[in-house]
Amino acid sequence: MQNSEFVRRYSTVAIALHWVIAVLIAVNVCLGIGSDYVPDESVRTVIDLHKSIGITVLGLAIMRLLWRVFHRPPEFPRDMPKWERKGAHAAHFLLYVLIFFLPLSGWMHDSAWKDAATHPMHLFNVIPWPRIGFIEHIEPGERERLHDQFGALHTYLGYALYLLFAAHVLGALKHQLLDHQPELQRMWPKGKGEHGV
Repeated sequence: MQNSEFVRRYSTVAIALHWVIAVLIAVNVCLGIGSDYVPDESVRTVIDLHKSIGITVLGLAIMRLLWRVFHRPPEFPRDMPKWERKGAHAAHFLLYVLIFFLPLSGWMHDSAWKDAATHPMHLFNVIPWPRIGFIEHIEPGERERLHDQFGALHTYLGYALYLLFAAHVLGALKHQLLDHQPELQRMWPKGKGEHGV
């Protein structure tokens, strides 16, 4: 049944952005957690890469949102219960919020770092990237306090993203395996001879 029915896919651009963002977030989670376990001389390299990927995710998320505004995503299957549709919309909305605010909170955390002025930021050691000016120039004592608060916010948003990501994956697998709906195919590139929108 799945193979014969018309699969309403996301656009190629939306699919590409979805998977690139997902992979970069997964890499950044590993870098964030792994920074506690690498030799001291490698910590700064790992953290700088974590920052670079975070800013890249923020830029790609903006592109993804703009693409979605002008390209309507495919509809859910007609037989999907109303409560599941609402739940999926809510989960997608929260994922967007977290994908935006997780790197933004990291950027704020870095901008409040006491050594930010003497350690310029470069994306992937190549592209100069500014700190958030009004945060970087706050009085040192207050900035140190904000640094701790932004760091805690970044950590909590990370935990929230882990949970929501797990729910997102489980939901997709439930529709694919239990409901026998072509859920994964919606966000997967078309194979030769397959149809979709």
